[in-house]
Amino acid sequence: MKNQDISEDLAKTVYLAVGSNLGVRKKNIEKAKFFLKQNNINFLSVSNYYETPSWPNPKYPKYLNILLKVKCNHSPLKLLNICKEIEINLGRKKSKKNSPRVCDIDIIDYNGIKLNIKSKLNLPHARMHKRNFVLIPLFEIEKKWKHPSKKLDIKTLISSLPMDDITSIKQI
Repeated sequence: MKNQDISEDLAKTVYLAVGSNLGVRKKNIEKAKFFLKQNNINFLSVSNYYETPSWPNPKYPKYLNILLKVKCNHSPLKLLNICKEIEINLGRKKSKKNSPRVCDIDIIDYNGIKLNIKSKLNLPHARMHKRNFVLIPLFEIEKKWKHPSKKLDIKTLISSLPMDDITSIKQI
């Protein structure tokens, strides 16, 4: 019993954004969730699905996104490697930045830490505060969340989004 208590103390609260705009989007996200669970990543909350136009090119297929609040014992880099492996297993190919993809898993916030490992991992996620498909589902599952670096609450961040971003997102 003592070992379980120790590992629970080591578990970190992490927020993950999962999206897809190629193939059967919902199925891709559900498979990503399955593989995350297989890697001892335990779900605390799961947002509804949200659909948004592809950015920066709205001519690409629309994205379907969810946000997960999870507990895990993995280090930030180990978690990143797990996410990248899942993306590849689901069919993600190397392509230009912001190209359509079968699966995209981003670490949004890892236990509130600030971390910058050049060209590998930036925590909290560098652009999350500008993304409607992150902020709105995050608000759904964690209304009291605050940005670890900017120290702004989620309502303030959402209200600072352009009106087009607020009106273009749709809960599915």
